[in-house]
Amino acid sequence: MDKSNTGQLKKNPIALLISLTLGVPIPIVSAQEIEEEVETLRLETITVEAQKRRQSMQTVPVSVSAFSGKQLDQAVLKDIFDVASMVPASSAFQTQNVTNTSFSIRGIGTSSQNFGLDPSVGLYIDGIYRARQSSMVNNLVDIEAVEVLRGPQGTLFGKNTPSGAILIRSVAPSHDGANNFIEGTVGNYGLLNYSAAASVSAIDNILAFRVTGFGSQRDGFVSEVSTGSDVLNDRDRWGARLQALYTPSDDVTLRIIADYAEIDEICCAAPVQVSNAQATGIEGKFGTDSLLSQAPFNATIFDGSDFFDYKVALSFLPESQVEDSGLSAELNWDINEQFTLVSISAYRNFDSYDNIDSDFTDAHLFGTRNDSQQNSFSQELRIDYTSDRVTGILGAYYFRQDLDLDYSLYTGEQFNDFFLAGFAQGAFNDLLAGIDALSIATNGLIAASASPAPASTSFDHRADQKHESYAIFGQIDYQLSETLTLTTGLRYTDESKDLSTIFSEVLPADSTFPTFFTSVGDPADPESIVPGSLLYGAGVAGNVLAGIQANTIDITTANGQAALAALAPFQTLGWGFNPLGAITAARSDISDTLDDDQITGTLKLSYTPNRNTLMYVSYGTGYKSGGTNTDRISEGFDPIFAAEKSRSLEIGIKRDFPEQDLRVNAAIHSTNVDDIQANTFTGTGFNLQNAGDYKTSGLEVELTWLPTDTIEVGFVYARVNAEYDNFTRGNCWIAYTWHTGITDPGQEISESGAPNPYCDRSGDRPTGEPEDYAMLRVKKDFIISDGVDAHIVAEYSYTGDVVLDGSNDPFAVQDSYSLLNLRFFMNFAKYDMDLVFWGRNVLDEEYINHVNFNTPLQEGKFNAYISDPATFGITLRKRF
Repeated sequence: MDKSNTGQLKKNPIALLISLTLGVPIPIVSAQEIEEEVETLRLETITVEAQKRRQSMQTVPVSVSAFSGKQLDQAVLKDIFDVASMVPASSAFQTQNVTNTSFSIRGIGTSSQNFGLDPSVGLYIDGIYRARQSSMVNNLVDIEAVEVLRGPQGTLFGKNTPSGAILIRSVAPSHDGANNFIEGTVGNYGLLNYSAAASVSAIDNILAFRVTGFGSQRDGFVSEVSTGSDVLNDRDRWGARLQALYTPSDDVTLRIIADYAEIDEICCAAPVQVSNAQATGIEGKFGTDSLLSQAPFNATIFDGSDFFDYKVALSFLPESQVEDSGLSAELNWDINEQFTLVSISAYRNFDSYDNIDSDFTDAHLFGTRNDSQQNSFSQELRIDYTSDRVTGILGAYYFRQDLDLDYSLYTGEQFNDFFLAGFAQGAFNDLLAGIDALSIATNGLIAASASPAPASTSFDHRADQKHESYAIFGQIDYQLSETLTLTTGLRYTDESKDLSTIFSEVLPADSTFPTFFTSVGDPADPESIVPGSLLYGAGVAGNVLAGIQANTIDITTANGQAALAALAPFQTLGWGFNPLGAITAARSDISDTLDDDQITGTLKLSYTPNRNTLMYVSYGTGYKSGGTNTDRISEGFDPIFAAEKSRSLEIGIKRDFPEQDLRVNAAIHSTNVDDIQANTFTGTGFNLQNAGDYKTSGLEVELTWLPTDTIEVGFVYARVNAEYDNFTRGNCWIAYTWHTGITDPGQEISESGAPNPYCDRSGDRPTGEPEDYAMLRVKKDFIISDGVDAHIVAEYSYTGDVVLDGSNDPFAVQDSYSLLNLRFFMNFAKYDMDLVFWGRNVLDEEYINHVNFNTPLQEGKFNAYISDPATFGITLRKRF
């Protein structure tokens, strides 16, 4: 930051904000004068590529937050989660493993729990689209800039940007070695980060190379009770990047990047938030926690009050592994002073594997494995045009992706006992005992009962998705006058997805998987026991068994043999699996196709009344691809879901006050989303569907003020009002209803008189999105000694309450919380070296990390993902 201009504070900043809002008469100046004036400010000039060309952030009619590489280094922002915490109206968080990472902007995001879902936030590194959100979670090392663009980016960046885009640029090779460095960090929980990068000039001014490498290790901060050690939520990752920059002439630049990274971590801990050992509002009602605490399970039970003790009990530790690699080439050819040809080609490969204890207890019930491989090829070709009054882009884009997923849910050695005592509540004990007694009495002529849910059963599926996308796009900025610029843009996208899923159910013995019986019903409610259900079958079989025992049915006759058929289902291995829900139900294979095309665009009017002010109004549309459901879903459920489309209106202002060294960027926005894609876990599977219509609106303010030569103040505020405008088939309360008996008010009664299995969520809030977020940052510069400059930074942030579950269950709310981060930075000019002492969440605030969920097959119970505790460290960076 250039501080050569030491302008005095001449006006109260509050008064300035009022005048900014009301507007004041100001002289008309040219765009060139705007750029010249920005250079005289003590405020840092930030360069962005939000419109695919380099511009000052203050001249771009887009709501964007940007961080230079210098800012990232000094703030020790090491991954995208650190960055997102600094950006208004944005969120980034992980759930059950590294591959389940979600991003949202302005309240619009996408669950990562289904591999067929595309993101709502477009993710780009060095101009390359990253189809898998998890590819963004690794360390940010050797980065030139990070930009977070808010609002639909459907013209220049295409599909899967209905809420915004995140752009990351790495440092390019150079001939002077100005960006060479080596860096190390140590911190609590055994944190050790190390990274280095260097450029080498092979042919002066023609060919240069750059090598970047990094690694990160950290112990976990959540303990598993059987081991007693902090092992969960650890860090173990490394990566490398090799670049070549070839400039055979002043007009041609070719940049080639090869990168590879790995993650191998024990992630992620989800302690019990709400126990179902005993209902909180119904006396004498006990749940699965009460059962699991007893023999033969003898499981460790948490009551929820100990959520922030950072302890879990599991049968085995979760595995989470990622391999991410790619090769890209970017060619820029300045054909003449007006036209530039740009070509960006890339091939990427992303493999992930995770294996988790998905009953989230140390009873041996069941686990799930995901093994996926994704590879993609993309090609962007465009012509950039620049003249005195017109700037334009015309391009074409191609994207191909192959996605292969192997998934398995498998049962543990205690699952059969859990089914009989927990899910079935002992309703079959007498029947099975009677069949076994009859088998003994007939010397095995009548077969004994079979295990309803035997251990080592697996429910597998392999999903293969082929995806192709074509697009043509164009955008023009036309300067109507010295103060008015009109921006128009359109993009046409055509795409297809082919899904082939093969399902299998593998029992531990060589036998046929049973397909009889549907839902179990409720033993306490005879009206819920319908023909074809498990309890109905048990009732018929019980009558037959009683007849045989009373000698009213003779099994030696033809009629008696026919009656025995009622017992046969309970003599067939695995007879209890189908009623458990979609996750353990037999189903036929899927072969389906999605074909879609969309037109998206933007229209903006920018007004630059003086050299320090930009006002704009924009209307844009965004589009997220429709998709294919790669989960095991109920028979008859449509595996294809439609595209998600957004329409957004935004009014913004960017204003610098040079005399007061004050910068204020603000925007108000309103977005409507049609057919938003919602994916919520119900306890027996994910409910993925086009939910209906969704609305979000709000305000964003980013302020930077330099009141003195040595003090800098930053303030960020975002208000996001987000709700489902129309969502009639959403999830119902589960835990709250189980504990209190209070029915979800959104649940309606069907024509048959039975309650619908879904609830109206219209007017409810989305998962994981606070309505209010604010952050205040204060930085104080000072000189320690000759050649040693320093500054201290305090960042205080406030996050409003967050709804944690898609059903808006009253138990699923995280109250508002505040975080404090501190940093002490020193620069040793003589050694060209920086030293940073840093702390995050130094007050050790405890809060749930955006999401909780109904514990699988354990009604009335919630687990939730835990946030990081206080962390501290020291970072040393040496340039050479």
